[in-house]
Amino acid sequence: MRQIFFLLFSLIVVGVSAQKASMAKAKINHTAIYVVDLEKSGQFYQDIIGLDTIPEPFHDGKHIWMQTSETSTLHIIKGADKPKEYYKNQHTCFSVSDFNGFVEKLAKANIQYENVSGKVNAVTTRIDGIHQIWLRDPDGYWLEINDMF
Repeated sequence: MRQIFFLLFSLIVVGVSAQKASMAKAKINHTAIYVVDLEKSGQFYQDIIGLDTIPEPFHDGKHIWMQTSETSTLHIIKGADKPKEYYKNQHTCFSVSDFNGFVEKLAKANIQYENVSGKVNAVTTRIDGIHQIWLRDPDGYWLEINDMF
């Protein structure tokens, strides 16, 4: 009887602990960027990066929301007075299924990209075989594009 009680008590404690642990985990809901030209940035993320717009609740002409994954979005917010300088190591990364096709799209649109070292129109191949490039959006935010799809 005592063993059954101990077993039930242990299962309850483990269950409560597991529930608390899962409630404490965080996941990315959205990222936001502050831009000068909302329309230009929206077109860039839609036409070049390939994101789809989704309804946004404000309807004030200062926001565009875009789907970045099944559970996260990008919020583009109008109001910055000028583009700023950002560090390459602070970037957003998107994976594409057709890396070469994406690079060709950039070339056709005259959008410069670079490898990790800063060599213009060059691709980095990581030690694990993943290909990467970096480019800036219209407001100077760094983006990494890779083929880890």
